[in-house]
Amino acid sequence: MSSPTPPIDQDLLRRLQDDVIDSYDEELEMEIDDRLLGGELQGLSAEARETRRMYFRELFRLQGELVKLQDWVVHTGAKVVVLFEGRDAAGKGGAIKRITQRLNPRVCRVAALPAPNDREKTQWYFQRYVAHLPGAGEIVLFDRSWYNRAGVERVMGFCSDDELEEFFRSVPEFEKMLVRSGIKLFKYWFSVSDDEQEARFMARIQDPLKQWKLSPMDLESRRRWEDYTGAKEVMLERTHIPEAPWWVVQAVDKKRSRLNCMHHLLQQMPYHEIEHEPVALPPRVRREDYIRQPVPQSMIVPEIY
Repeated sequence: MSSPTPPIDQDLLRRLQDDVIDSYDEELEMEIDDRLLGGELQGLSAEARETRRMYFRELFRLQGELVKLQDWVVHTGAKVVVLFEGRDAAGKGGAIKRITQRLNPRVCRVAALPAPNDREKTQWYFQRYVAHLPGAGEIVLFDRSWYNRAGVERVMGFCSDDELEEFFRSVPEFEKMLVRSGIKLFKYWFSVSDDEQEARFMARIQDPLKQWKLSPMDLESRRRWEDYTGAKEVMLERTHIPEAPWWVVQAVDKKRSRLNCMHHLLQQMPYHEIEHEPVALPPRVRREDYIRQPVPQSMIVPEIY
């Protein structure tokens, strides 16, 4: 005869529900500007509210699939590299945040390299990127990559014509080597319109919480829009290879671009759900001689909230 099911601890259930809600709120915090809560969001039409609900529903579903992908990568020892390229304010960082938000940072990490220092400028061009490539069971997302040479370095005159031409000769061979070594390599270009980039730059200028995102280089890139367009067209033409093709994400609508990129990335990998042994929380060991020492009041963070 089976033993009766123990009653559910209502306090524990409440705390578990609160934890789930708090996890979802992390995403909402990135989406909703507090200054809009009293105005525009309340004035959203029924259609707009339903669009937001659909966005979050799909986002959480896709993030659940990314967790399954992460388990599969660890289980199989796969090595995954994803490059995110595009103009300033195209939405690369937002997509990366949503991809990594529920994942283990020991498995999935972001490589966002600063400008090369004097020593790195003397190295083989790809050398500093190689140091960030994944080992077995790892995913690396490059927030900009070795394609800096074909974009910002070319447009801003930070490399010579000979260095640029050598890059275009080398990068297909470099990426073929990565793929032959077992790395799954994906390259995304986030495509944003002229008008939309201008609007996003203006939003950053007006928002003190986002002004840090605007560097003098970003402002100069805005002035040189057409130069960047020409550089992008040449880059896609000369580095779109069967072993590592480019994928263009239409990024005028940020939410759609995130979902589309996440969905597409998942479709590129033959992952499946990995079975895990059921997890059981062991009982805590209690000792009769244990006495908890009080924390000095001077060490306590004041409870302002």
